Amino acid sequence: MKVLILAGGYGTRLSEETMIRPKPMVEIGDKPILWHIMKGYSHYGFHEFIILLGYKGYMIKEYFANYFLHQSDVTIDLSNNQIEVHNNASESWKVTLLDTGRDSMTGGRILRAQRFVGDEPFMLTYGDGVSDINLHDLLKFHQSHGKLVTVTTLRPEGRYGTVACEPDGCIQTFLEKPKGNGAWISCGFFICQPEVFNYLNEGDKTIFEHGPLETMAKEGQFYAYKHYGFWKCMDTLRDKVHLNKLWVDNQAKWKVWDKILLGQTCK
Repeated sequence: MKVLILAGGYGTRLSEETMIRPKPMVEIGDKPILWHIMKGYSHYGFHEFIILLGYKGYMIKEYFANYFLHQSDVTIDLSNNQIEVHNNASESWKVTLLDTGRDSMTGGRILRAQRFVGDEPFMLTYGDGVSDINLHDLLKFHQSHGKLVTVTTLRPEGRYGTVACEPDGCIQTFLEKPKGNGAWISCGFFICQPEVFNYLNEGDKTIFEHGPLETMAKEGQFYAYKHYGFWKCMDTLRDKVHLNKLWVDNQAKWKVWDKILLGQTCK
């Protein structure tokens, strides 16, 4: 199963960093937050990624094109243009870097990936949030209800999109960043059936979290997976400082790849 990661926004609330780099390239512990997200998916056996680029997307392309230079110690022999990699930091990833337009909305970016996804279900998340969600359990839940979309939800600190759902997880309404506290919020980590592309009918102007998800909620095609563990979005400089402190203090709960995983690999 392919994993789509939205990585094209401007990240204006983190302008101290995003003036010089795209938000997914802002670092936690000397690694881009995008790397942390991908390590989490890879831990559960999802190794094929489609990165949906926009603002400063060339920097993400450069990072993966020169991945060994960024991650390893190397010796470069300038006389014959040979590079010796001393500590192999390879990953079992296949990464498609897809330009989706500088100003495209989220739905428009997803729609541009349709030709790479084909007729298969896919995972989807944002390039600025880390979590310790069990992706195998998320997939089992999605398969159990047989609807078009599953989104991971949790109880927030505030300022995120909320959902109202039935006890079985069926979402009745989806509200993007309403006022109020205490509701279950969307934290990304979606699973989508390929029929979702049929709802992205405004092209690059489509905002996935508005018309498409609201329509699917009204049709009973949108379910919530409740997550009771860790999740944090890097929206502001304060968030970045907090996540880096957790990493330095060995309190990074999203670092699931250090854990032993039992069960089969998902593809």
